[in-house]
Amino acid sequence: MTTSVRPLLVRGMLAGLAGGVLAFVISYVLGEGPLAAGIAFEERTAAAETMPGMAMGDEEIVSRAVQSTLGLGVVALLYGVAIGGLFGLAYAVAQGRLGTSSVRATALIVAVAGFVGAYVIPQLKYPANPPGINSGDTAVPRVESYLAILFIGILVAAGVLWLAGRLRERFDGWNATLLALLAGVVVVGVAYAALPRIDETPPDFPASVLWQFRVSSLAAQAALWATLGLVFGALTERARRPRVRPAETVGSLTG
Repeated sequence: MTTSVRPLLVRGMLAGLAGGVLAFVISYVLGEGPLAAGIAFEERTAAAETMPGMAMGDEEIVSRAVQSTLGLGVVALLYGVAIGGLFGLAYAVAQGRLGTSSVRATALIVAVAGFVGAYVIPQLKYPANPPGINSGDTAVPRVESYLAILFIGILVAAGVLWLAGRLRERFDGWNATLLALLAGVVVVGVAYAALPRIDETPPDFPASVLWQFRVSSLAAQAALWATLGLVFGALTERARRPRVRPAETVGSLTG
């Protein structure tokens, strides 16, 4: 049984809102420390490169305290709602096509595919970096390269699901999935080799700060996508349950 797109879109946005809240908490608890350390490193580097008597830059329009709390929270919530809406649309396309009739299983499969395609594949090539690492002179090529691998990652994730479904017509479910995953790995490997390598980490940048920042990014994204799959699946499964009318309930009790 399939569900129309509109309620799926709404449930996806609600699940994304919940995921955004969790991602914000994780980002603040785990990411604020390395983020502040990266900013401090960037400021020390800028101060060392600034000639005596020269101004280091404009004053902050928004304080760091506001950026790390209200600003981060608003961004996380808006991002979660947007990703949740796209998740609902992806579920609408995937329902009934993944070899399972379970609502929760389909939601989790779509969530895992989204996490791998939209985060893991791009991050393995171009991992998240705190302030103080990347140069402003390479901002445009870095954004272009990241968008390219992001687009490829999403296509690969969707393609693996589609190919696995087609291969089930000739192979059992396990072998079909393995063959589809192998094809996806080959495509990602070719993309990694074709796209430029970007490594601008200064030699004196603290490795522990870099590691902590990337772990916090991974944890926040994993929490967001896991919440999407679990909450969306629960909401959709609940909506599909047949509703018993009060008259029918009374009749069953008195009969």
